[in-house]
Amino acid sequence: MPDDAAVARDAAEQDSAFAHPAVLPDATAAYGAHADQVIDFYAPRGAAERGAPLVVVLHGGAWRAPYDRAHVSPFADFLARRGFAVANVEYRRGASGGLVPAQGGVGPVAGRWPDTLDDVAAALDALPGLVRAALPVADPHRVVLTGHSAGGHLALWAAARHVLPESSPWHLARPAPLRGVVALAPIGDLRVADELGVCSGAVRQFLGVAGAGAGAGAGAGAAAGAGAGAAAGAGAEAEAGGAEVLFEERLVQADPAVLLPTGIATAVVQGRTDIVVPQAVSEAYADAAAKAGEVVGLTLLEDVGHFPLIDPAADACAVVAEEIAQLAF
Repeated sequence: MPDDAAVARDAAEQDSAFAHPAVLPDATAAYGAHADQVIDFYAPRGAAERGAPLVVVLHGGAWRAPYDRAHVSPFADFLARRGFAVANVEYRRGASGGLVPAQGGVGPVAGRWPDTLDDVAAALDALPGLVRAALPVADPHRVVLTGHSAGGHLALWAAARHVLPESSPWHLARPAPLRGVVALAPIGDLRVADELGVCSGAVRQFLGVAGAGAGAGAGAGAAAGAGAGAAAGAGAEAEAGGAEVLFEERLVQADPAVLLPTGIATAVVQGRTDIVVPQAVSEAYADAAAKAGEVVGLTLLEDVGHFPLIDPAADACAVVAEEIAQLAF
């Protein structure tokens, strides 16, 4: 468990990142009929000529409904002020009205399987046409995908759709035309993140198998006792076993650490003092890539937690912009 100083530092960093007022986009376009199926566009500030690199931003928030694209709009504006065209993507997340038990209490459901992935795939497929109309200054041939936290997971996943099984509804026949991916403290290895309990069980909720887990069935069976209680325990154990099968099946569809190599230039930026998505998760993704024969750049920032990566007031945010520039320009 993080100590009190680490928790206080994380809270201060979050407060700083969320203190910036939301920045209204220059244009918004829909890629579907749902209210969350929209993309906000930010034109590069002070750039009159065509050909600005396009940065596609996927926001984080543990795939949960209370966290929408507004909280990264200052980050999108920060990138626009550095000469990038920016597309800030919204997508369907966990139902805000649905509460489920989570570690330490209750909270909103994380993600909507398969809707969250449906939306990210649809948004990126529609993006070339939408950006031509909404932001013609952007260069569709110089696209960098970035995302923070759960959005980092989605960015890595979106870049790996051509690695998905051909039977997958999200499969692409060829790699997406990206200059690269810059994932910011990403939930890049779902299995390791699940083992570490990242975001209070959000991984299993995202995959639609909330409540399952190693030992869940055994615990239920022990509590049930003998006789009729033992039968109930056996039923709970069987249910947990089924959930584990589903967990494994969906990992193959959704875990970036499984969908390798991508052949797309990928960089990960991670704070060493991050207690929300620990460094171990990014290291696990980079290790998985190496085992698959792919080099992933892993930049570890000293004395940086989870939120400075998207905080325009933090030095870490400038590092992120430089990582994107190295791929885009």
